[in-house]
Parts: sequence; C-alpha cells; structure tokens
Amino acid sequence: MLHFIICGDININYLNKSENKNQLDTLLLSYNLTSTINFMTRVQNTSATAVDNIFVDVSQFESYMVTPIINSMSDHDAQLLIIGTDYSHVPIHKFKTIRKINKHTVSDFVDKLRCESWDTISNSENINDMFNSFLNIYLRIFYSSFPLKKSN
Repeated sequence: MLHFIICGDININYLNKSENKNQLDTLLLSYNLTSTINFMTRVQNTSATAVDNIFVDVSQFESYMVTPIINSMSDHDAQLLIIGTDYSHVPIHKFKTIRKINKHTVSDFVDKLRCESWDTISNSENINDMFNSFLNIYLRIFYSSFPLKKSN
C-alpha cells in the first residue's frame, strides 16, 4: 500500500479563502489528501501567511500531529509532522474523512448532472478552457452530492 505525503512551499496562503486554494484542495482531495497546516508559516514585518503546507491522507494516518518549528534561519518557519506516535501529552487529530455514498446520494448526483445545462462548456473554443469548465461543474456537483464528513 502506498502512503502519500506532500509538503513544501506552495505559495498559496491557507489562512485566507481563495480560488487558488479551492482549486488545489479540489485536486488534492481527488487523491484523498488534506491540508494539515492551520498556523502561520511565514511571518514578515507587515504580514503573516501559511504558504507552507503538508498534505496527508487522513484515512491512512489515523493519528498525527503537526507543530511549527521557529528556526530564525529563514523567512519561513519549518513544520514538523509526527505520525503514529503516543500523544498522551498532546491533543490528537483523531478522525477519518469519509463520503457517504449510497443509492440516495448517487440518485441526487445523477439528477443534478442531468439538470445541469452544460452551456458554459461549449462557449469556448479552447479545449483547456472547455475541460476546466466541465471539471469545475462536475466537481461542484460531486462535492454537493457527496460532501466530506469527519468521523471519529
């Protein structure tokens, strides 16, 4: 079994809502990867951002902990991800992320796909724009029919 962990300076501020953040989350969620950083990773004189991140498959790693490491050697602080250790002295993120898929949610999904006009796809001559338009519509419907739920 493969376990994926992606980390790095992604230059998308996870402290703010943005279209880039939504697009990256959508892409990574298709691989069941979820952001773990919810604290500042880059602090400068007039700004503080969370542009460094670690993405993990929380269904594969039931217990993990992420902490900042302020190193004063860079304009970015480090992050430490600890997986599968005894956390008796610190709070644990213990949850799984699931999608409820059954005959009712599938029926809802099919109905929404059927009712979608799909006109925006044919409004462009650029194949990349057409695909992106299709994918955005499809994923919007998919996520509305099968939302992620955190489960203990």
